[in-house]
Amino acid sequence: MRIAVFGANGPTGRLLTGQALAAGHHVTAITRQPDSFPLHHERLDVIGADVHIPMAVDAAVAEQDAVLSALGVPATKGPITTYSRGMANIVAAMQRHEVRRLAVVSSSGVDPRPYSEGGFLLNRIVLPYLTRVMAKTLYDDMRRMEALVRASDLDWTILRPSGLYQLPSVTDYTLIEGHADARFTSRTDLAASMLALLDDDRYVRTTLSVVTTVDNPTFLQYVRREVLARS
Repeated sequence: MRIAVFGANGPTGRLLTGQALAAGHHVTAITRQPDSFPLHHERLDVIGADVHIPMAVDAAVAEQDAVLSALGVPATKGPITTYSRGMANIVAAMQRHEVRRLAVVSSSGVDPRPYSEGGFLLNRIVLPYLTRVMAKTLYDDMRRMEALVRASDLDWTILRPSGLYQLPSVTDYTLIEGHADARFTSRTDLAASMLALLDDDRYVRTTLSVVTTVDNPTFLQYVRREVLARS
């Protein structure tokens, strides 16, 4: 299968590209910084393109069998439009070239709810600050992206991971339709779940939560490894 991966140079996108190549697919990795892309393979094409530019997106989508979007931008209090503008261009290109299958990474933060095991600090302080202040514009744009996807006539699936962290290999992850009361998703599991959707039509036009149930970090470990390490 020929697969286009948008956001291929991000942490999840690189894992997704590697897993897709290992599964025998031909992958087109789309990134704004192709020279820094670390993977090389005879079935890999790396394209330098900006999702904000319709013609660049159109060229990347042409002749593909499926599109996987792992687009990601840093949280900021300023305006963010990458998710919605990029997805509008992706959807238009897919419709133009009659590419049907689309899987999109969103976030559980677009529908924030308290976690039963989250405790006071996470549920009453961290989550409200993250979703309503620090990353408000990011989640607002993700909501616009989801609305665009749902309004399309494509065979789409939206995946909403929770707190993303690193694991060395894929686990026996769980997919749950709609909201999941789970705090963490490994990037390896998120990538694997996206790839598995290409051979599974049960979740077409469905929003899924991806849950990793083993080797989860504690909340403080997560903050130290994933939040402070990037600041």
